[in-house]
Amino acid sequence: MNDPDPMTQQAALAVAVATPVAGIYDYLAGPALDASRGSLVTVPFGRRHLPGIVMGPALGDVPMTKLRAVETLVKLPPLSDALVLFIERVAAWTMAPIGAVVKMVLSQPAAFGRPPQQKRYYYKIPEAGARLTVSRQKIIDYLAAQTLSQTPDDHKTLDEISPDTPGKTPSHTPSHVRSATGVIAAAVTAACGVSQAVLNGMEDAGLVRVELVSADQPPPALRHDLGHGVPRVTLTADQQKAAFHLRQAVGKGFRACLLDGVTGSGKTEVYFEAVEAAVAAGQQVLILLPEIALSAAWRARFTARFGVPPVEWHSDISPAQKRKSWRFVLQGRAEVVVGARSALFLPFSRLGLIIVDEEHEHAFKQEDQVIYQARDMAVLRGRLEQVPVVLASATPSLESWVNAGKTGLPARYDYLQLPKRVHNARLPDITAIDLRQTPPERGRWLAPPLVEAIEARLQAGEQSLLFLNRRGYAPLTLCGACGTKVTCPNCDSWMVAHRLAGRLRCHHCGHESSPSNDCKACGANDQMQACGPGVERLAEEVLFRFPESRFALLSSDTVGTPKAAEAFIRSVSDGEVDIIIGTQMAAKGHHFPHLTLVGVVDADLGLAGGDLRAAERTFQMLSQVAGRAGRESRPGAAMLQTLETENPVLVSLIAGDRDAFLAQEAAARNAAGMPPFGRLAAVIIASPHEDRLHEALRQIDVTRPQFDAVQIYGPAIAPIGFLKGKHRARLLVRADKGVNIQHILNDWLGVIKLPSSVRMQIDIDPYSFL
Repeated sequence: MNDPDPMTQQAALAVAVATPVAGIYDYLAGPALDASRGSLVTVPFGRRHLPGIVMGPALGDVPMTKLRAVETLVKLPPLSDALVLFIERVAAWTMAPIGAVVKMVLSQPAAFGRPPQQKRYYYKIPEAGARLTVSRQKIIDYLAAQTLSQTPDDHKTLDEISPDTPGKTPSHTPSHVRSATGVIAAAVTAACGVSQAVLNGMEDAGLVRVELVSADQPPPALRHDLGHGVPRVTLTADQQKAAFHLRQAVGKGFRACLLDGVTGSGKTEVYFEAVEAAVAAGQQVLILLPEIALSAAWRARFTARFGVPPVEWHSDISPAQKRKSWRFVLQGRAEVVVGARSALFLPFSRLGLIIVDEEHEHAFKQEDQVIYQARDMAVLRGRLEQVPVVLASATPSLESWVNAGKTGLPARYDYLQLPKRVHNARLPDITAIDLRQTPPERGRWLAPPLVEAIEARLQAGEQSLLFLNRRGYAPLTLCGACGTKVTCPNCDSWMVAHRLAGRLRCHHCGHESSPSNDCKACGANDQMQACGPGVERLAEEVLFRFPESRFALLSSDTVGTPKAAEAFIRSVSDGEVDIIIGTQMAAKGHHFPHLTLVGVVDADLGLAGGDLRAAERTFQMLSQVAGRAGRESRPGAAMLQTLETENPVLVSLIAGDRDAFLAQEAAARNAAGMPPFGRLAAVIIASPHEDRLHEALRQIDVTRPQFDAVQIYGPAIAPIGFLKGKHRARLLVRADKGVNIQHILNDWLGVIKLPSSVRMQIDIDPYSFL
């Protein structure tokens, strides 16, 4: 009998590789023979070496003789079954390549390499009994004199070493050694004036004890018992009721809850109660925030409540810190993580609670690569992890409003309400300024009633906020002689003037150029004119009208990092600013105690166009920015400059009847079969070659399917037909609620062979229609 082929005796595994490919690939197990579903590996992929996740046994589509082998089984805990299933579900729902989702999860490949560097800590062994040289005696005396009051980076007690730290003192080590204070080598040699060789010799002779401790120390534990002396905030009756409900939900499986509270009602303090309950139960917590700028003020409140800051995860965090945090999350040593939408894909090992703050924010929608809605995917992950999910907002999304049963459909979410502000503060009075009746002067943007209101606040020592959701100085620059507009060479869009930076910028692709007063089209000199206001131009008017006031700009151009945002918020809270001029960043959850007036310069901005959610988004933004006023004892007011006082959005906002607006919006969407009462998907086709784009559109058009309860609109050139150097077209697919729209799209588009230069993206439940 022939000996069996050794190749047939080796197991093979299915691996999802961290690169944007749709398939799962078989590999010989190699060093990963003992791997299980969720194990992390590195594999050869073409000429590259990439991380991947073991998804299970090999699919068997390729003969074993043709398989390449896994290179490394990463020495980290496997991902949880719930997370692996989450990866599969996200890829299926978004119709993105599973490798692209895996790449988001394995976003820190540096964490898979060598273990973190280790520091050597030296400890005195009492009563060594040996005759010592002068240098050695100095070291013994120095180590004996060390106390816990020294610099934390220079010393460490063995009790601080985590259980999984390499070199941890064995359990049989005498207690007097385990409780001693250790000092790193650099501190010993510097203090004693000796070389490392002396220390090494003492170690060899057994005169000092050495422990290896990871240089990456986990974040400090939360003081959830409030033993650090910070008084607990006294909750109102409404807050207590909501907090009790959330605390009771922890540890009892999946349930989603909409926490609906007016601006200033203390939603954060309520869900902090649930955070405390989860951490006390030994679980990890994920808190999603929509903006980096929000995290500065939010972090201060968190630290005041729990004694230590949370682990942060967003684009401003350094790669080295992200590498550490990623490992700590996987190892279960990061208790609370607060981050942007990408934090949803962190590898929590004992996740117990997910909170989505400002759940209505459109910033939770990712528009490139894997296109997903983080709020919806957070609910999915909570369901798979069997943990509660809290969605908090003062202006809930229509989707969450419907799911909470507020439109008459069966409730899928719990509903908690905070109808009053804390500290007996009143909601601001909201009024409209009809620009048809009281327009500003020519070349100005602030109407007389708003100017008078600002003057009154300045005299009273109170602060005002002017809101205009438009960055830069002016959205358009054109020639006064021939009318030529300055446009981006890479996009069908205008170049925005940024006078503070002295640049023209495209807000779609980032292209920049220097401004010129001469027209490149007709050659006219000194004819280029700025049209329309941005926040920089508004600041120019504030300087002209209120020369003695102190004003500051709040936009992503002027406050671009968490540190800058923290400094800005501190200056406003300390009363160093009289007038804030801000974009949508000013509407994001800030608490300015002395702010009593909000002036919306253009309340109609955002209402025009064919955007499905234009009215909802405008209502939410204006409600949020108006809610910055009067959050303490002084009453607040919001004034909306508009040319459409009869617009239903503004009518509901001024009447303070949010529920009526949501009812109208729900009825309109339901009648049209639009989300959340129907299904919608966008197909975006792009190519740098216009002729190849049109050929792809012909292929798609001739294969269009016919289904009941499904309508296909397009293909047609996109509203922005040229973007980032590529020609673009779009299709829109609408289906009834019960239709599997992903299945239809896959059967239709999955068999079309597009040229390599043509890229197709699918956006399930699109938010952008450009």
